[in-house]
Amino acid sequence: KSANPQWREQFDFHYFSDRKDMLDIEVWRKDNKKHEELLGTCHVDITALPTKQTNCLELPLEKHPGSLLMLIAVAPCAGVSISDLCVCPLGDPNERQQISQRYCIKNSFRDIRDIGFLQVKVLKAVDLMAADFSGKSDPFCVLELGNDMLQTHTVYKNLNPEWNKVFTFPIKDIHDVLEVTVFDEDGDKPPDFLGKVAIPLLSV
Repeated sequence: KSANPQWREQFDFHYFSDRKDMLDIEVWRKDNKKHEELLGTCHVDITALPTKQTNCLELPLEKHPGSLLMLIAVAPCAGVSISDLCVCPLGDPNERQQISQRYCIKNSFRDIRDIGFLQVKVLKAVDLMAADFSGKSDPFCVLELGNDMLQTHTVYKNLNPEWNKVFTFPIKDIHDVLEVTVFDEDGDKPPDFLGKVAIPLLSV
């Protein structure tokens, strides 16, 4: 019941500078659980923003009245990586030793916010549901930890895809839950849900 809503929400996206990405924003109105109406869209060219500073932007909604006020900061990714299985970061004994030293008991209070990191190897899926008329799926895997989200590439026409990717996340809260979701890529349409698993960090 507001024409001037304040959300004050923060979202973290992993942006890699070799890509020319646009940030697409949609504003929706919800009457009830079933009825939703699009109130407007706007776009931000991330490559045009100055880095290492907070940019205050007032963005008019396209073809609709109103505007959005946003703070956007572009900064180098820290502690987040995607790599192939054959070049796994923890596979190097020297790096393992440095990590052990970094998180040993005597260094516990050196940086209170650096409580650790999580490395996930996404190998494969088996016997996925067929989402296409051909009896196949085009699966990809999304990993979410807190506000961090990374995803694999899509393996087309396959119910037993192999991704063999290694994902590294910084841990901000030891009570977070790692959510791993498999989707079927469906062209311009929203992806179809194929399955999900949730793993509390405290169970690892």
